[in-house]
Amino acid sequence: MVPNGWNRIALEKIAEVRSGVAKGKKGLKAPIEVPYLRVANVQDGHVDLTEVKTIEIEQDKLERYSLKYGDVLMNEGGDYDKLGRGDVWLGQIEPCLHQNHVFAVRPNQDIVDSFFLAALAASNYGKTYFLSCAKRSTNLASINSTQIKEFPVLVPPLPEQKKIAQILSTWDKAITTTGQLLANSQQQKKALMQQLLTGKKRLLDKYGVRFSGEWKDAPLNKMAEVIVSPVDKKTEPNEIPVELCNYTDVYYNHQITRNITFMKATATKSEIAKYTLRQGDVIITKDSETPGDIAVPALVSEDLNGVVCGYHLAIVRPNIVYLNGAFLNYLFSMQSTRYYFFTLATGATRFGLSVGGINRAHFRVPEIAEQQKIAAVLSAADQEISALQQKLDALKQEKKALMQQLLTGKRRVKIDNKEVA
Repeated sequence: MVPNGWNRIALEKIAEVRSGVAKGKKGLKAPIEVPYLRVANVQDGHVDLTEVKTIEIEQDKLERYSLKYGDVLMNEGGDYDKLGRGDVWLGQIEPCLHQNHVFAVRPNQDIVDSFFLAALAASNYGKTYFLSCAKRSTNLASINSTQIKEFPVLVPPLPEQKKIAQILSTWDKAITTTGQLLANSQQQKKALMQQLLTGKKRLLDKYGVRFSGEWKDAPLNKMAEVIVSPVDKKTEPNEIPVELCNYTDVYYNHQITRNITFMKATATKSEIAKYTLRQGDVIITKDSETPGDIAVPALVSEDLNGVVCGYHLAIVRPNIVYLNGAFLNYLFSMQSTRYYFFTLATGATRFGLSVGGINRAHFRVPEIAEQQKIAAVLSAADQEISALQQKLDALKQEKKALMQQLLTGKRRVKIDNKEVA
């Protein structure tokens, strides 16, 4: 049902759908080299200009394929989320072309606003239409120019379109700002880790005096016990039911807490005694399909009430006299440590670490009090990053819900302080 005062119009009746230039044409006469946008440049909600390639074209074809401010870019194919999605070209590069897999939709500005149309194409309404008529493969989809031209555009009065676009733009700015704050915090934490975990920057102790003790270099087996778990995901009738911390729990989480939904499995009494996780343990991925995913760490940051460590993982249990678990977790996260275990991983189709290789890893560590202080500072940085990530996720979700209401007329806006009915 079309809202009161709105129309549903095929896109081709209110906009020109322009195909792009094909790459690889030979025999061009006096060609010039010009930047052009590919599907990779038309990202989710923005145009990514970090890597813009060039293409050769004849001078007299330049006007035909050049983008203009206000063109709405729509992808012909790609990932499901990219399909047909609209992004407005703001003229950041002049001249700039678009390839034949990216359509430039040039709206009649007296009927439809570019930013409203882009939002509609990117909304659930637009995605539902494009996917309904798309040709699909395993994880890709494609549409043709006819299907784009037939896109049934919901068209409110122009002032209402502009108001809706303005409201969504405000949300976009909040999302962009929060995203930039998150990126800055992540970069600052990375630099802080490099300084603190190598001793280049020393913190103050509880008395306000800067730590000055010498750091000691030692193999891991002098400071911690390495325990490789054989407990699999199977459920055996003669074993004891347990909760199992498995590979993905470690791979996708920096910390292991009770907030994780652990899988159900069984284990023997002796396995439970040996492989039950303790607060302060660091779990690492011992085996993986790629060497780059070896030794990914996660800290058991709280009492898990009997959760057992699963297969393809190793528990690194620090001797609390020499090593703090949270500090060790950050050491394992360092690029130099990741590279060490990358070179150590062996295998063909599946890669793994030996217990000996893990035990022989060397780390430079300060006294336990300085380790604890470093871990506390980095943990605070993690909390800030987590808070910003949660805020960013919430903003995106709220904007998505608002788009669904505004762009379909379920919720109307005020024009000149008057409610539109």
